[in-house]
Amino acid sequence: MAQAMRPNTAGGLFASDGKPHPLQDTLLAVTMALGLMAFISAQFHNLHLLSSWTGLIGILTGAYGQWVSVTTRERFGLILGLGLSAVGFFLGMAHGGLFGGVVD
Repeated sequence: MAQAMRPNTAGGLFASDGKPHPLQDTLLAVTMALGLMAFISAQFHNLHLLSSWTGLIGILTGAYGQWVSVTTRERFGLILGLGLSAVGFFLGMAHGGLFGGVVD
């Protein structure tokens, strides 16, 4: 009965290894929250300081999270958060930048 000894790897894209990863889960949550905040605030021209700074910090936390991530679930969420952070950062930079420059 060799089948009984094989691990169940058919868990799908969000399969986990069954172990807790508190640092990686925290980085995932922070990156997603910063990415959403950066993306939503980038839709308003007068919030460019918020969108550019939260986007930049989201990019940095997401990059570190990718470096220390263990499972595909963590990497998938981090990529989503990184994408939102990057879009928010770039739109914030286009609307005025990190230090409040005025763009006509």
